[in-house]
Amino acid sequence: MIAGVLVAQGASYALWSSQVRSSHLAQLDELSTNMAFSIASTMRFFRSLPVEYRHIVLDQLRNMGGTRFFVSVNERRLMVNDIGSGLEKEVVVNNVRSVLTRELNIDDVVVEFSRPENLRVLNNEVLLYDLPPRWGQHSLMMEPLSPPILVVQLELSPGTWLYVATLLGVPDIFSGYRWLSEERLLVGLLVLLSVLALSLLGITSVTRPLARLSRAARQLGDDLDIPPLKESGPKEVAATAIAFNRMQRRIREQIEERERLFSAISHDLKTPITRMRLRAEMLDDTLQRERFCASLDELDSLVKGALASVKGLDLHEEPVPVSLEQLLEELAEALSLQGGEVKIERQSAVNIAPIVAKPLALKRCLANLLENAIFYGKQADIYLFDEEESVTLQIRDYGPGIPEKQLERVFSPFVRLEPSRSRHTGGSGLGLGIAKHIVRAHGGNIQLANHAEQGLIVTVTLPRQETITGL
Repeated sequence: MIAGVLVAQGASYALWSSQVRSSHLAQLDELSTNMAFSIASTMRFFRSLPVEYRHIVLDQLRNMGGTRFFVSVNERRLMVNDIGSGLEKEVVVNNVRSVLTRELNIDDVVVEFSRPENLRVLNNEVLLYDLPPRWGQHSLMMEPLSPPILVVQLELSPGTWLYVATLLGVPDIFSGYRWLSEERLLVGLLVLLSVLALSLLGITSVTRPLARLSRAARQLGDDLDIPPLKESGPKEVAATAIAFNRMQRRIREQIEERERLFSAISHDLKTPITRMRLRAEMLDDTLQRERFCASLDELDSLVKGALASVKGLDLHEEPVPVSLEQLLEELAEALSLQGGEVKIERQSAVNIAPIVAKPLALKRCLANLLENAIFYGKQADIYLFDEEESVTLQIRDYGPGIPEKQLERVFSPFVRLEPSRSRHTGGSGLGLGIAKHIVRAHGGNIQLANHAEQGLIVTVTLPRQETITGL
């Protein structure tokens, strides 16, 4: 946008400057031509006067003052410190010389420009400033502008030179052509800043709804209960916001319907399972009774696991400051009562500042990870790393580890690497999936990696933030 504005301004200034230059040259051409004809008339008048009357007429003209030309008759050509250059001077000199040559039939016409302060006007080379003001200063000086003076000299006869000095009335004829003057730069800068400010205002008003839409899209995966978007802005953005809100409502309705469905299924299955368990207990064959009870235990575990998967991912609680060290110590104490060994090591002796989190959800996440570590490795080592924007904890167990190809698959629901279907040996396969969901809902990340020697390392990174999106 800046480049476009600069190119547009450069093109407009180039066109405008070209027109101004052409107009200036046309003005000089017309003015110098008219001036040349006036000088030619003056010179014809002096050429027609008898020699003895020329000085009388000159004295009368000087005493009158205020004449357009300063005229003197000299015995020789006076030396003039010629100034100026460029196309403007060339136009004036050529016009004056060509008109005088044509009108007076004289080839030797000297046309020059001089400054008032060093202009010599008489035989004795008197400076203009040394003459009485009425003699020429009123006609040849324009204070405080001090424009250049046009001087024309031609030989009337051997030993007699007619000297004519006058002003063109164009003060800046030799001031030089500055395309990037201070005024134009200031105007250009003001135009550029105005365009950028208005453009920024317009772009911000257009992109603000897009930013809201992008933020809502990032939060939607973590919290379906976020407030709906404002359906405002440009037509396309408003239509997108309407579609997004409609999608959010439909997803929320489907999730609620899924919860109702699983709750109903769980409730409806409990009665027949209980009935079947009672009937199985009444079987006389011990082997068949044990098989029936094992199948019923498996079915009951699947029903409870499915219900826990649905309800466990939607813990409605407010985020509060949570001390990770205190939470881990509570979990370690509870697991030690069950025969597990948990060691906690901090990066430094300074206590780690609390993080904003949902305490019950975070406790369930860490409990699932520690229970897995104790179940497979009998021992868990926890390493805490406190950073400026996040807190990282690593949980290492001393179990068999996980095959590399299965490291991502174990986060899927109901995936168990332990071949047994018993809930007492392998669980339901939901712990890691729930833990990953909770960590992601807090804006963090969870990764699995096998230790170089033995066991599995679970790395959990939780950001420090004032609020979280939700679960």
